[in-house]
Amino acid sequence: MARGFFITFEGGEGAGKSTQIERLAAKLRDKRYDIVVTREPGGSPGAEAVRHVLLSGAAEPFGPEMEALLFAAARSDHVEQVIRPAVERGAVVLCDRFLDSSRVYQGVTGNLDPDFMAAVERVAINGMMPDLTLVLDLDPEEGLRRATARRGQETADRFEKETVEVHRRRRSAYLAIAASEPDRCVVIEAARPAEAVEHDVTAAVFTALETRSASGSRARADA
Repeated sequence: MARGFFITFEGGEGAGKSTQIERLAAKLRDKRYDIVVTREPGGSPGAEAVRHVLLSGAAEPFGPEMEALLFAAARSDHVEQVIRPAVERGAVVLCDRFLDSSRVYQGVTGNLDPDFMAAVERVAINGMMPDLTLVLDLDPEEGLRRATARRGQETADRFEKETVEVHRRRRSAYLAIAASEPDRCVVIEAARPAEAVEHDVTAAVFTALETRSASGSRARADA
């Protein structure tokens, strides 16, 4: 591909994003795609420096506006240092969380002004919208149970520790985004066994890649 493909994975806590990214990356590498796996918050040296501040809750006393700005600063560095260069060289980028997490976590459940969030988003991503977003949908109670089992004796992070009702609002917000942007977003039922989720993830991604390839071939033929 002359231009790469940017895929983001979204969803609540414990939805299985990391597992599915790992499995998809292996399949794409088998097909000889150039793959970059990354995450948010983090993904670049500058953004990783902010990650601990955000997930530890150190920024929480300063309010959701400050958290949104810190996420945006980390995202801007991540985009310019990692995502954009990879996409421009033709790689497929798989990112665990991106702009939709800010829309949901700070925008919806942080009760921030939509105009403020839109302005911050524009600066942070600088035109780097995902080509495909997979929303792994899971009942929040099950997701929190999985997250608790995964971390063992470790302390819940800034966002995992919030109430089930907050997590329910986040689930609804993700589904609303997916409904409003159907050309970008695919919702995948994540309560099923990992193999069944993997099947749907693989189908969605390879369909999108094949559509991009076909569009590129038609464009070259018309040139």
